[in-house]
Amino acid sequence: MRIAFISDIHGNIHALTSVQRFLSEHIVNSVVVVGDLVGYGASPGPVIDFVQQEGWKVGLGSSDLRVSMEFGERETRRGVADQVLAWTRTVLSPEQLEYLRRLPPGGRIMTPVGRIRYFHGAPHDPEARLDLMAAENEMQDLADQLSSRVVVSAGTHVPFVRTVGDTTFIDPGSVGLSLNHEPGADVILVDCAGRRPKVSMHKVPYDYSSAAFDIMAWNLPPVIADVIRSGKMGT
Repeated sequence: MRIAFISDIHGNIHALTSVQRFLSEHIVNSVVVVGDLVGYGASPGPVIDFVQQEGWKVGLGSSDLRVSMEFGERETRRGVADQVLAWTRTVLSPEQLEYLRRLPPGGRIMTPVGRIRYFHGAPHDPEARLDLMAAENEMQDLADQLSSRVVVSAGTHVPFVRTVGDTTFIDPGSVGLSLNHEPGADVILVDCAGRRPKVSMHKVPYDYSSAAFDIMAWNLPPVIADVIRSGKMGT
């Protein structure tokens, strides 16, 4: 049993279609999207339609929450993310917004190696963040609370794997806006056979230039195009 975990697609249809081709070349039993279908990228609608057509499991991300729920305008926040989220609300259909509203905060999967828990941020709050670099005793306490062999939490845009005791903690990174200083789409595969899960990290190349062009064509903040091309935030 092999499960693919991806996250933070952020409206990047070019990255997403390349990931789908990559997954079609591997034996994958299930694909799980750990939140943030929208935000930053120029194709939020096509991304939503794509994951629906593929029938992938999807959890609610912080950007999905912000776009689909009416929180009102925040005068104190005028950052790049907020600009794009405001634009995203104007280009999604009512049906696409309703799809985001109905996304669950996460999920559980039973596998031959034990239970997997996945969520964006924290178990019941997609806008929170787990510190996967916390002290080992803190991570062991969390593992005991979640009672899972694999815990998947997203939102940093940097792929990460850490094993504490019998629990493996994973951040899948980002499909659409990876920040690990290498352009491309992040994918993590988890093989659920044997005594322990086997985790492999992958970087999938895609047409960065077309994704960056779409950003500029929609007059979205050009810094997003720079990140797509470089895999890192500007200094």
